[in-house]
Formats: sequence, C-alpha cells, structure tokens
Amino acid sequence: MQGQNVLYKFKTLNIANKLIVINIAVFLLFFIASFLFNTSSEVLMQWFVLPEEPIEVLKQPWSLLTYSFLHGGFMHILFNMIWLNFFSKFILNLFSEKRFLTVYLLGALYGGLLFVTAYNVFPVFQSKAGYLLGASASVSALMVFAATYSPNISFRFFMVTIKLWQLAVGLFLLDLFRLGSGTNPGGMLSHIGGAVFGYLYAVQLAKGNDIGLWFEKIVASLANLFKTRKNTPFRKVHKTPKNTSKKKTTSLKDERQIKIDGILDKIGKSGYESLTKQEKDFLFKAGDK
Repeated sequence: MQGQNVLYKFKTLNIANKLIVINIAVFLLFFIASFLFNTSSEVLMQWFVLPEEPIEVLKQPWSLLTYSFLHGGFMHILFNMIWLNFFSKFILNLFSEKRFLTVYLLGALYGGLLFVTAYNVFPVFQSKAGYLLGASASVSALMVFAATYSPNISFRFFMVTIKLWQLAVGLFLLDLFRLGSGTNPGGMLSHIGGAVFGYLYAVQLAKGNDIGLWFEKIVASLANLFKTRKNTPFRKVHKTPKNTSKKKTTSLKDERQIKIDGILDKIGKSGYESLTKQEKDFLFKAGDK
C-alpha cells in the first residue's frame, strides 16, 4: 500500500521533479551497492558512464544517455539538481513536459558526442583519457535553451536583478575558461556541447522548425511498447454526433493555442516582463495542463 502511494506521488510530479528523483535514486543506488559489495562506485558504473573511445561507445551505445543520470559525488549531484530545478521553471511555463524532456536528453546526447569527438580528434585531449558522467550537459542545454528563447526574463540573484541571458552567458564563458585551464576538460566539453544544442534548438524553434521532433517520436514509440493493453474482445463505441461537442472542443483548443502563440511571440520580441498580469496568469495555467 505504501509503495502504491509513493508511485502515485511520483506520477503526479512534473517532468523536472521526476528527473531529479531519478537522478537522486540512481546516485543512492550506486552508493549503497558500492558499500554492500565493498567496491568503488566507478567499478559498478563502468557500463553506464560514457567512455572516450569510439569502440567502447559502440559496445555500450546506451551510455550516450545513461551517463547523464550518474554522478561522482554529493556536491556534483547537488549543484546539477539545483540548476535543473531552477531552469525548469522558465521552460515549463512556456513549453510542454515532452519538449522539456527532449531538451534534457538531446542535450546529454550532443554533449556526449562532442566529448567523444574532441578526445579523439584534438591532440590536446588525447593525453587525458577518462570517462564522462553527470547531468551537466543536459542542464547546460536547458539553461541556454531558456535564455535564447526568452532572454529578457529577469530574476533576483541575492541583491542583484539579472536577466536570464546574462546568467547563461556568464556560465558559458566560465566553462570556456575552465576548459582552457585544464580543469575537468571532459566535463567542460559536454557542457559546451549541450549549450550549443540548446541554442540551436531555441533559434530553430523560434523560426518554426522543431529539430527535436524526430527524437520525440522515437521516445513516444518506445513508451508505447511498455503501455499495458487490456485484452477486450468487444468494445462498445459511442459516436458523437457531428457538429456538436467534438467540434466545440476542437474550436476551444484552437483558440487557446492561438492565444498561447501570440503570448510567446510577444515574449520573443519584448521579453517576459512585457506581459500583462492576465497574460502571465493565462500562460502559467496553460503550462499546468
């Protein structure tokens, strides 16, 4: 019974909180397993972290995504989850949970691909072999995606009011500096890969091109494979008369989407703060549906 309550609570969480719970659960799982088996977590995670050798990646292709759910220590996962929660508020107010998940996972994918490519193309990295883990590439993608699509959203940071684009540029430049200094170059490469993807995704989306749609379709197809189907030999079908409730519902949905698109265009041109209170309230309620 208690397990059912926990499962129900998990299902009611938004996608960002679900990802946070999954990341924490995976971190605790490997931590406890390393204690029980009296071994290091690196040994247990070796099949899920992302190696730098292409041959090894081909042996475990799932690692291009699974590495983003693994963390090397408490502070590592703490800051990643704080930033994940922070940027989720800006994105989920404007976009669906499906798109949020797409940015998260594709950010990890492109961050991982840049990591593997750089370690095998540029000589400066070849003497620093290792592996990649952590949600930083995904978080960087979310950060830059939000800052590119809605750059003028402002918030209070301690005693200072700053805009989202300023925070994103500052953190991106910090990653470039740390890359040049030789501090965790693999991690910085994944940050940059995720950030570049987040930027391109937002720019193309503003032009009406959804470059993540192919991935959403793959995820949807995989999700359908795990859906339980009831074996019912007969199904009673209730037909709705034409030109009644179905048409009215469709019309209401079209009007709502038109209003959302108009508000998003206004944000893209003048920033979030240009919205009226009614528009902000409408957008917030639309994001919860």
